[in-house]
Amino acid sequence: MENLPYDDSVKNEAGHTAHADASVQATSSRPVLIGLVVVVALYGLAAVMGYPQAGRDAIVAAASHGHEAEHANSSGSADHADADHADAEHADAEHADHHDSVATPAPPVWTVIPFLALLGAIAAFPLIPTIEHWWEHNSSRFMVAAGLGLLTLLYYALLHPHAVEVHFPAHDIRMPADGGISWGVAGTILSNAFLGEYVPFIMLLFSLYCVSGGVRIEGDLAATPRTNATFITIGGLLASFIGTTGAAMLLIRPLLETNKQRRNVVHTVVFFIFVVCNCGGCLLPIGDPPLFLGYLAGVDFFWTLSLWREWAVANAVLIAIYWAWDTFLAYPQEHSRDVSHDHATAQALRIRGLWPNAPLLLAVIAAVALLDPSKALPGTDWHPWVFLREAVLASIVALSLALGSEQVRRDNGFTYGAILEVAALFVGIFVCMQPALAILGEQGGSLGISSPLAFFWTTGLLSSVLDNAPTYLVFFKTAQTLPAGGDVMAGVEVSRLAGVSLGAVFLGAMTYIGNGPNFMVKAIAEKAGIRMPSFFGYLAYSGGVLMPVFVLVSYLFLVLLP
Repeated sequence: MENLPYDDSVKNEAGHTAHADASVQATSSRPVLIGLVVVVALYGLAAVMGYPQAGRDAIVAAASHGHEAEHANSSGSADHADADHADAEHADAEHADHHDSVATPAPPVWTVIPFLALLGAIAAFPLIPTIEHWWEHNSSRFMVAAGLGLLTLLYYALLHPHAVEVHFPAHDIRMPADGGISWGVAGTILSNAFLGEYVPFIMLLFSLYCVSGGVRIEGDLAATPRTNATFITIGGLLASFIGTTGAAMLLIRPLLETNKQRRNVVHTVVFFIFVVCNCGGCLLPIGDPPLFLGYLAGVDFFWTLSLWREWAVANAVLIAIYWAWDTFLAYPQEHSRDVSHDHATAQALRIRGLWPNAPLLLAVIAAVALLDPSKALPGTDWHPWVFLREAVLASIVALSLALGSEQVRRDNGFTYGAILEVAALFVGIFVCMQPALAILGEQGGSLGISSPLAFFWTTGLLSSVLDNAPTYLVFFKTAQTLPAGGDVMAGVEVSRLAGVSLGAVFLGAMTYIGNGPNFMVKAIAEKAGIRMPSFFGYLAYSGGVLMPVFVLVSYLFLVLLP
């Protein structure tokens, strides 16, 4: 596009007006604070009635039942002093065996049509002039997502003739109705998607989004290629330790503020998504949701640090590509008057809002790491209640909103629009992808994948269009069924585990829907006046930049240097 002299009224990259007053756009947090207090109070009431404790007990019982059943079958009643107790154990074992023997066939392939339709809506609707503005409203996105999710639930209620697996709060089997509508089957699918996956997912993103939104890194550095590359590098370093969401929300606003005088900014935000929202988060389980699910499934907390070579090479190459792109292609296109104004208005960075949000951010990480109902609190035999983690996260957000500076949030232009966009779309994504996950779970072992490289690309490519967390679990469980030829971690050969982990984390960057923070950064950038690429436009970036990097990294570390 033609370079123009710097003017705050100029539109950025053929897009929206760029530099609206952030304080005007900020959203009041009082209704959200009141809502959070109500949610925590309702959880307390549920605890008084014993519901979270009952869910926790079901999870603990299910986790230990397999071992007890095996012991009962191998020992026999002669090994028990009390015959009645032995009979009870055998009855429990027979009940478990009966459930395990019940077939739960996956639905037919055509049931993925609602999921494909939702992906199509996300990709196409922003490009259709007649509905483009309608689609910009989160209520419109929610109607489409929820409507397609309802179609999926109707299939399970009316047409699915088989039993389905219960995942929440503990594993079980739900049989279809003998006749009429199978409300139980449809309710199980909804519970699996909403309670078992969506609520923990969105609460983690929501807490990191809100707490980090109360911290402001302000100032206006000269928007040189070196400055932007440094922002992305710092974000990539932070992503593994405060999560990709936390790092992205902390740094995206100062990055946009620094680049407000520039006209060519889209590539900077895209590379920020590549590194900070995805590839930077593979060193610890708190970095990215799929790795956290692996930790809950038995992977050692610090095992992912062994992926440091892959992490270092992938991120270093991406940052080098960005620096070269910005230095030799984008920055020379900036008008000299814009560059002069950028340097003339440069200011040193300073941080506001660290209290109370820095310790609260650490509290979020601790809650996510420790309050898992399936694992005893370290040093004790006490298991946290169901949704205690989410209640604690809600309390942390409430403290951030109540004790933090409202002025900092106004200066940040903090709104709930970005997280609401993610919430509106992913409520449908989590429901609509249940048939796809069931099909993968049934046929994953027959796909013929066994090498680390095959696990990397299969997990990764599906993580690009499915949410990468449940996709990780599908192939994690597939790898557990294969015989190991080397070191084992959580029942998986470590080389295959590396392929699954890297594929889910790295290739979650391939599309906007591969990882939750991708959508949030896109929404924040668009509200700041940057016209981000469409779904397919983003694919052009990721296909041209990420795919060659991932080919290099996967071949280098999963084939040549395993």
